[in-house]
Amino acid sequence: MTQAPTITRLTPASLPAAAPDLAALLLDAVDDGASVGFTSSLTSAQAEAWWRSLTPDLTDERVALWAAHDGGRLIGTVQLRLETSPNGRHRAEIAKLLVHRAARGHGVARRLLATAEAFAAESGRTLLMLDTQTGSAAESLYRTAGWSVLGTLPDYAADPSGALRPTTFFHKSLPVASG
Repeated sequence: MTQAPTITRLTPASLPAAAPDLAALLLDAVDDGASVGFTSSLTSAQAEAWWRSLTPDLTDERVALWAAHDGGRLIGTVQLRLETSPNGRHRAEIAKLLVHRAARGHGVARRLLATAEAFAAESGRTLLMLDTQTGSAAESLYRTAGWSVLGTLPDYAADPSGALRPTTFFHKSLPVASG
């Protein structure tokens, strides 16, 4: 990395241009064994189509999406999935926090996570949730970023090779915004 990454929020209008780079980032994560909802059979076209499928959720503001760039290169992303049901508008879920292997160890994931948390708080969300593969580097990140373990489920999700792995669920309470 040459400098601190630039983190920008993606919009429905900017997503199509970003989709190929987001697809490459997703493929890098899956190739590295990340259990992020896809198996090793994921193709570039499928990954790009998946990112493009977020357009309606971005348009309706059910999902907020950020990208981290180092210079002109996409090195990370995170989503905040905002609950819209009447009894759940106080909560949201962190999803698809991905950092390219070449950019790991420089605080990119922590900055993306903090960005999503700050947006959640500004949006009136007071409870966040997420899940990650038990024993992963991501699990350590969440523990050190002030997240609390809710519990672990055995054989919850398949890793890219298809092997079932345990998943740890986390939650974090945010302060109620004053104003």
